[in-house]
Amino acid sequence: MTSNMQNSPLHLQNENYTYPTMTTTRVALCLLFAFLFYAAEGAKVSFNNKCTYTVWPGTLTGDQKPQLSTTGFELGPGASNSVDLPSPWSGRFWARTGCSNNNGRFSCATADCASGQVACNGAGAIPPATLVEITVAANGGQDFYDVSNVDGFNVPMSVTPQGGSGDCKTSSCPKNINSVCPAELQVKGSDGNVIACKSACEAFKEDRYCCTGPNNTAETCPPTNYSQIFEEQCPDAYSYAYDDKSSTFTCSNRPDYAITFCP
Repeated sequence: MTSNMQNSPLHLQNENYTYPTMTTTRVALCLLFAFLFYAAEGAKVSFNNKCTYTVWPGTLTGDQKPQLSTTGFELGPGASNSVDLPSPWSGRFWARTGCSNNNGRFSCATADCASGQVACNGAGAIPPATLVEITVAANGGQDFYDVSNVDGFNVPMSVTPQGGSGDCKTSSCPKNINSVCPAELQVKGSDGNVIACKSACEAFKEDRYCCTGPNNTAETCPPTNYSQIFEEQCPDAYSYAYDDKSSTFTCSNRPDYAITFCP
């Protein structure tokens, strides 16, 4: 019985097999963790305030995913900050203005998220608000990003990829649309100055401006006289819902992003 077992193919295979040592197991685990970390690595987004006034950036993660480590903070003139994004990720950024803390409740004159705090805690900007939208792809795939005035305008903004490969151009709305905003779209501050410009959708709640109901396709929702005002000032930014051709930008291979207020 013993002789047969020693001469069996199974026994011979066991004799020739080299079992992994503790060291090789540790190396394999380290490589695995490094691969998983690299695969999940997202992007760093830096915020730069070139405005002459303080802004309070807000962040919102989409698709009901966990929010970022910060969802709102103060950024004085000339100041900068940054936040890390996971991969994949999709969400938006904006700037609140005219903010104050009265009786323990934080609020802003434009783009408020109504959380009552500097942090937005998963709440989005109340229009009108200029938005930067970024979708970070998994595994270094193709990212999408844009500046959007679909929800109106309050602050000039730009977003620029840092590194990466492909087209990777800057998307920007550098003009102050408030200065040319029609009276029926204007939002005024307590001093009477125009502090934001509504979209026609926000102002009139009509399907032809909101691209809803019977106007929910690109063919049935063409640009309007109002969206053209935004388009003329900021041709690289979304001026209405179906402004995809000139306003969607792409970049691949894990770029970081720089968002500038008042570029």
